Amino acid sequence: MYFDSVEAMLAMEGHGVFVWSAYVVTAVVIALILLLPLRRQRRLLRELAADERRARAVAANARGSS
Repeated sequence: MYFDSVEAMLAMEGHGVFVWSAYVVTAVVIALILLLPLRRQRRLLRELAADERRARAVAANARGSS
């Protein structure tokens, strides 16, 4: 193994804070890239369903009142 211990791997000769924070930032960005479009899609589908319900209600009211 390249490092003698887990502590040495985490410290990385003083650079561990920068290296591990870069990994964390990268993981967060990748997670956002994957999850935000799914969230946006769900919201859009809910809005479209609500618009469809409203349109059907308006059409039903227009037929009923004529």
